[in-house]
Amino acid sequence: MRKYIESLFPELNEIKETSIREGVVKVWFLAMGRGGWKRIDDIPFTILIPTKISLIEHIRKVTQMAIGVARARDDLNVDFLIAGGLIHDVGKLLEYEKKKGKMVKSKFGKFVRHPISGYALALEAGLPWEVAHIVLAHSEDVMKISRTKEATVIYHCDFIEFEIEKERI
Repeated sequence: MRKYIESLFPELNEIKETSIREGVVKVWFLAMGRGGWKRIDDIPFTILIPTKISLIEHIRKVTQMAIGVARARDDLNVDFLIAGGLIHDVGKLLEYEKKKGKMVKSKFGKFVRHPISGYALALEAGLPWEVAHIVLAHSEDVMKISRTKEATVIYHCDFIEFEIEKERI
């Protein structure tokens, strides 16, 4: 299973701090187990609009955009940024379920949105609060929250990707 997660997210190799890299892998293990997922490479990144973009593709695009921002600045914690990018939507494994071949909101997902469940999973996996904060703060669901610089980058990269994909339909 570990090799499967590593194969999905080659950006893991850019995280220098071993404990953060390990925490990212652990978060995905926890989410897959709790959501009952054997594989995650065919989950759509959203069920709000029709899309052919998978959750994994979306996560990688957001993370790569954030890495690009980090290259243009010298005041960001790159490990936090990459980790936050790689797990910002991990809670969707609890928010979604497949029923009769269609992706829908799970019972849990009707009551707990993915930024909240992802935040809890990140803390449970032992990731620093700064990484968990990125997950919590990446969505408009929590607009009244103050964001770290790294959380601001993921928030905007996530919406850039969503808005571009929305234009395709």
